[in-house]
Formats: sequence, C-alpha cells, structure tokens
Amino acid sequence: MQRTRLYKHKVQYYETDQMQVVHHSNYIRWFEEARMDFLERTSLGYPEMEERGIVCPVLEVRANYLRMVRFGDTVAIKIEIKNYNGIKLVVGYQVISKETGLVHCTGETKHCFLNSKNQPIFLKRDHPDVHEMFMKTVETVEKPKRKIKKPKTEEINHKESGEQHED
Repeated sequence: MQRTRLYKHKVQYYETDQMQVVHHSNYIRWFEEARMDFLERTSLGYPEMEERGIVCPVLEVRANYLRMVRFGDTVAIKIEIKNYNGIKLVVGYQVISKETGLVHCTGETKHCFLNSKNQPIFLKRDHPDVHEMFMKTVETVEKPKRKIKKPKTEEINHKESGEQHED
C-alpha cells in the first residue's frame, strides 16, 4: 500500500457561500472522503473494518486554511499516513489546486481503534493482518541521536569546590 495518495474533488455549488468560496467545514468532509478512498484502495475500507468489529473514530481534527478555493475549482487532496502505532493513527492532508499546484489547506486527523463495544483495541494483537497493512504505509524514520553536552573542565572544578561563579 502506498504511503501517500491523491484524491480528486471538483468543488460543487452547494459547498460554497454567497461569494462562491468554499465554506470551511467542507475541507473536513474532503479529508474524510480522501481517507475513505485511501482505505478502500487497500481493500480494507470502513465497511470491511466494521464487519471485522473494528471502529476507527476521529479523536481530533485540525485544518489550516491558506488560500480560498472557489466554485468550479478542482483540487487534489493529498493524504499521508503520518504515524501509526497499532493503537492510534495520524493522517495528514494537503488540499492542492489542480490548476496552479498551490496548497490551499493543510490538515491532520487523529484516530484510535475500538472494538464493536467501543473498547480500545491493539491491532497488532487483535488484528495482526490489519496491523501489517498499516505498517506498510509508515516509513521508518531514524530518530537523530541526542548529543550529550559535556561540561567544561572549569564548570566541573567550580561545582566540586562549591564556589559560585558569576559570568
């Protein structure tokens, strides 16, 4: 499964306000449309997940509106699995103008996984095949090693002697 995917959307009149600018609430709907499309293309859409007793509610949603999108515009919603640990999932979004290539909105949704009784589940243990599918979408990023700052010799000497030194 790909880590990123583009979902195309043509702005409809009902999605706009009197000035024919897309109402802010529609971006969140577009995020969901793109997420549904992404999961369906993995052969594990929401209906299939729910049949298996897996529910994936939204815990948090964020959108940054950078530029207006208008009636008749076509946008591509780029979706990316940013983080997944078997319990929680973070999905990133970019709404990109097909005409100009400019990013008009960025966003993120955070999700968890529950069973049909709304109890948290750990996909690695409870649904290992689903866990593997998500793992394929997340690139392993090596974390930079933290440098440990060694104290200067004079700092050690002052601490050992109990002297207070003002710089």
